[in-house]
Order: sequence, then C-alpha cells, then structure tokens
Amino acid sequence: MAFLPRAFLLLFHILLARSVLGKLKLSMVDNLEVYLGDSATIPCHYSFTDTEKEPSFFMIQWFVRAAGNGTRLRIYYGDSSQQVIDSNTDYTGRINVTSEKNESKLFIGKVQLSDEREFFCQVDGLAAGSNESKTNLRVFRPPESPVIEGVLTGISVTKKGLSKVASCEVRSGFPKPNIIWYRNEEALTTVPHKVNILTLVTRESSGFYSVQSTLEYKVEREDENSLFICEANFSVPGAIRTTSTHAVNITVHYPTTTMNLWKGLPRGLVKEGDTVELRCRGDGNPPPHVIFSRAQEPDKVLNSGGNVLTLSSVTRKDTGTYQCRPSGVDESSKVKAEMNLTVHYLDPAVVVPRETEIMDKGEKLAATCKALSSLPTVTVWYKGPNKVGQGTTLDLIASSYQTSGEYKCQVTVPSLPALNTSGSVHIIVQGSPQVEGAQDVALEEAVGRTVNLSCKALGHPQPSISWSIAGSQSWKEIVNRAHEDSVYSLVSIEVTSDISAICNASNNMGAETKSFQIKANPTIIKFPEGSGIIIVVIILCLLLLAFLGSLLYFLHKKRQLPCKLTKEKTATDDREKKGNAQNEGTPLNMTNGEKKSPNEQ
Repeated sequence: MAFLPRAFLLLFHILLARSVLGKLKLSMVDNLEVYLGDSATIPCHYSFTDTEKEPSFFMIQWFVRAAGNGTRLRIYYGDSSQQVIDSNTDYTGRINVTSEKNESKLFIGKVQLSDEREFFCQVDGLAAGSNESKTNLRVFRPPESPVIEGVLTGISVTKKGLSKVASCEVRSGFPKPNIIWYRNEEALTTVPHKVNILTLVTRESSGFYSVQSTLEYKVEREDENSLFICEANFSVPGAIRTTSTHAVNITVHYPTTTMNLWKGLPRGLVKEGDTVELRCRGDGNPPPHVIFSRAQEPDKVLNSGGNVLTLSSVTRKDTGTYQCRPSGVDESSKVKAEMNLTVHYLDPAVVVPRETEIMDKGEKLAATCKALSSLPTVTVWYKGPNKVGQGTTLDLIASSYQTSGEYKCQVTVPSLPALNTSGSVHIIVQGSPQVEGAQDVALEEAVGRTVNLSCKALGHPQPSISWSIAGSQSWKEIVNRAHEDSVYSLVSIEVTSDISAICNASNNMGAETKSFQIKANPTIIKFPEGSGIIIVVIILCLLLLAFLGSLLYFLHKKRQLPCKLTKEKTATDDREKKGNAQNEGTPLNMTNGEKKSPNEQ
C-alpha cells in the first residue's frame, strides 16, 4: 500500500514538470550503429536552465519502442536513491545503466537483431522541468561473399527475346544487401528488350536477408568475349562496402558469315607427287562442319576429314579452283571460300637426236634438249664433268674425234629446285684413222741400244695398227690396247743398224701411216744397264771437289788456315817464355808479340 502514495507523488512530479518543460535540455545521437554481437552504449546528456542550481531530486527513465505494436515499454528507472531494471522485458539481465553528472548511459551487451529499435531517455526534474529524446539503434551483419553462376550452355544470338546469362546470390546479411550487375566493368540496369534483372529477397528464420538475382540479357555476337560480374553492396557501421564475384564468360552461338580457305601443306609451290592439305574454317560458333568441292563441279562433294581436304600424290590434273562451304548450305550461297591450286610439273627431257648419233668428221650437228614445264627452266649441257653449253640447243661445229662421247643435258626449275630432269645423246664421229703426233720421226741411237716406238691412232670404225720394220730382226710388239674409237701400239726394237719403221693405221674408211728413221751410231758410248746412276755419282763427286778447292782458296786468302794459326801461336809462346826468364814477375801487356819497357810501364 506504500507504493500508491509514491506513485501519486511521481505522477504529480510529471504533471508539474510538463508545465515547466523549457527548464530542462536533453540531447542524444539520432542513430547509433553497431555490429551484431557487439555491445552498444547509448548516452543521454541533460542540463537544467533557468535555475540558480540543479534540483535536488530528479528521475531518469529508459524506454524502448516495442516491436510490432509501436508502444513504448519502460526498461529502467532510477533516481538518487535507487536504480531499477524492469522485470519481464527482453532487456532484463542484458542492460546496465550508469549515471554521471548530467549524463546517463544505457549499456546493451551482445546486441541482437531484435535490438534495432528506438531507445528513449526521459529525465524528470520536478520544478526544473521534464524532457526526453531518443536514439535509433541500428544493427549490422555483413553478408557472406556473393556467389555467381554463369550459364554453361551456349546462347544463340538468333534466339528471340532475352536469355538468362547468369545468377548471383548473397546470403545472411543485415540489413538487406543489394546486387549490381556489370558487363565489362559497365553497370547494367533494366532496359526494355535488352536487359532485365530479376531480384528475389528472402528473410531467413535467423532474421538475416538473402538476395538472389538473375540477369537476363539480349546476347549479341560481340558478347563472345564479354565478362559479367556480380557485385554485392551492403551497409556497415559508418560506411557502405562492396564485394565482387569472379568474372564469368558465356558461350555465344552465332551463324557463319565468312569462310576462309587456305593451303596448309606443303609450304611454297606445289609439284606433282606432293601431298596437299587444304584447310577451311568458318567464323561461326560453334565452327560449322564444312564440305569441299571443285568450282568446275560444285555438286560433287570431295571426301574430306572434317575441315581438312587431303589430296595425295597430286598431278597437273588436280590444278583448279577449290571451294568450301558450311554443310547444309546450298552451293549457290555466298557463304563460301575459294582458292586456286596450281600443281607444277616438269616432263622428262626429250633429246634430239635420240640415244646415239653417228656423224662424219668435220660435219656439224645441233642437238636439242627440251622438257615441257609449267615454270621457267634452265638447261645446261655436260660432257663428263665439264660444262660444254647452256640452253636448249648444243651446236657441234667442225667435229673431230675429240667430239665423240656422251653429252648430257640437265634441266632444272630455279623457282622449284625439286623439279629436275635430264637426257643424253651419244655422239660418234666416224672417219679414216688419224695418227697422233708427227708423221715422220728421226732418231739417232747407239748400236746395241733397245728403242721403244709408240703409235696411237683415232678413228671410227675402230682402226687397227700394223708395223713394217726394216734394218732389224730383233723387235716385238709389247703393248696393243684398243678403245671404242682409238688404238695404241708399242714396239721394242734393238738397234743393230739403221732402221726404218712404219706404223700403219687403217679401217674401212681409209688409212694413215707414221714413219720412224733410226740412225745407228757406233761411236756413241753404250752404257751398261744402270750407267745413268754411275754418271750422276761421278758428277756429284766432281762438284764436291770443286767446292772444297774453293773453300781452301778462300781460307788461304784470309790467312786463317789452321796450320798458320798453329805456327803463329808457337812463335808467340817462345817470345813470352824468353821475356819471363829475363824479368820474372813483371806484368806484361803484349801487342803483336812485343813487350813494353820498364819506363813505359
């Protein structure tokens, strides 16, 4: 019952205070922001005006606006004699109030989401008046990092309407986070028929917010390399923060508008026998399956492997225009590519005259060598290792037996060295024999000496050689060697008297002779076998004696012969001995064997 008078007294104070409201000033912050789970301290500053001194009694009360119905609920009251935390409220056991001079502080521990309310501070100063103010407590909880998921399947640019490009979700944030979409770092907003952003906000049982966003976009070919990013914006105490996802790229499908056809192998010019690879590629995505054909036969599809057409061992018949186009496209479509393929060739060389040609001695002949080619050629003629001409024609003028032989023409293509061919012709010059060397040979040899006589004859048909020798019965043919158009013979003859030897070369076209006249001279010394060596030794001995004689003469002229030096030395020694005997121990200074006098010393 004692409570009732006290209550009436408090009511009286309130009514009295309202009548003098202007004597009490009170200030609080409008908003106080804290992280979920942190503690919050709400200050309440007050001061009394229009009074000479502060009142001796005043009361402080804290209220909170109840969730839902908007009514206020007291959670604390106190004066100079007592401080009371109201029972059976959400803050019983969670708050504490401290009072200092002109200030009261409400402390809330481990702030919860439900604490995001308005907190009122009321001060009653009796005659000094009464006043109140409020602070809005805001609670923040950063969300989890956003998660983006791009569409994995391809998106066609030909699809009507918008296509889903990606979705993004940010979970468990408070207050509600926001999602912004970016394409290549450019923010996207809803644009009719171009961009649409669908957002779904969910309040979880925990009180947190989760936001899901779906981006719908009209995809174009240029978006093949576009990057899409989802950014989450959320509030924290005193700031706004952002966090972004990784960028996602979408697969854009678009039709082929251009084809490209090129030769992959071989590099450079193509020759017969090569393997040729033609490659075709379209600019569509996915790349189209292509078909190959020749421009001359567009309806005939060539067998190919994917986008590669392989032509093995090509010939000149494969020369032509090739084209490729996407499968399913009519051959009359403009979506195709063409290229010209030229297969170069060099036919075997044709030599005229062919194989073997017989010509008379002194005649002239023009041999030709030609090879049909798709490229300019160079022709060179060889006889053995020697180059004898250049060009398609080889002129043989005033032929001789040396003209005979095999002539080879080499045809090459400078721009394509792998192309080359050759041909040959065998030239035979026919005529009567021709003996090499002088027709008449005269010799003089010692009697008893053996002489070798040689005879070589050229001609076609192959000539034969016979010998006619008069003046010696002792001779024999030691060599007889024949070639296709020549013959060689060597005879050995012992000289016993004057000899006349005739070499007779003949074939069915004529004959020619060569004569040898050997005069036997009995006065010429005949050296035995090996006499040449003896003569050389004798000459060397004579030269050595002449050198020694010259050396002795030179030394004699210079007075430096060993015998003279010995005699001079002996005479000097004798004079020195005599001087030493006459004046022993006297130092001597000898010049040309003379001794200085004692006065000169």
